[in-house]
Amino acid sequence: MKSLVLTAVLALTLPLAACGSDSDGDAGGGSGGETTTLTVYAAASLTATFEEIGKKFEAEHDGVKVEFDFGGSSNLVTQIQEGAPADVFASADTANMDKLVDADLAGGDPQDFATNTLEIATPPDNPTGVASFQDLAKKGLQLVICAPEVPCGAATQTMADNLGVTLKPVSEEQSVTDVLAKVTSGEADAGVVYVTDVTAAGDAVTGVTFPESGDVVNTYPIAPVEGTDAEDLADDFVEFVLGDTGQSILADAGFGQP
Repeated sequence: MKSLVLTAVLALTLPLAACGSDSDGDAGGGSGGETTTLTVYAAASLTATFEEIGKKFEAEHDGVKVEFDFGGSSNLVTQIQEGAPADVFASADTANMDKLVDADLAGGDPQDFATNTLEIATPPDNPTGVASFQDLAKKGLQLVICAPEVPCGAATQTMADNLGVTLKPVSEEQSVTDVLAKVTSGEADAGVVYVTDVTAAGDAVTGVTFPESGDVVNTYPIAPVEGTDAEDLADDFVEFVLGDTGQSILADAGFGQP
């Protein structure tokens, strides 16, 4: 009797195991169902564009899954320096990429792939009437900016210094997306972000441009990370960002040419 029960259990279990193997193979899209994961650390301002680029890259590379870690460039490079398993790093400025290079953690020469400039974001209809960068110093204005070590924060401070404006923000955030979130949630009257962030936010914010924005331009470099187990794939991703598809997606989002 025990032998009969064991035979019945095996008869039920083996087909199920086979089904699980087929499912894994379909999900992987590669030979034998194996999936290779490419981990990309990228500036928060690249979130929407890189997610789209990642999907296009996956479509052209069977069995490859691109996973992103978005955040402030300064935080990301620190994580990589501390051993985080990144394959590619895309920074919102050259200063943080230089940190990667100086630590001998760049797996190749960084390549500039985009530029960005600042824009003011306010809640819809701009209730406090911000019309210029100088207006950000108005008394009582609830202003949010990026922290100075973050690329958007460094650019904001450079702009303030150029214009002789003293900013007194109520909060300094670790990424540009955090600044935008404060504005869209109504916690701030204004925030300094990038042109691309205002574009991506759509009707959730009102963008306020200012003529001096072109005087402070952030250049975005990208490089594979030294020691990656997916060296060829990391190189391919960098080239994909620099290629026609990547550049077209970035341009549609409002990024400038490097």
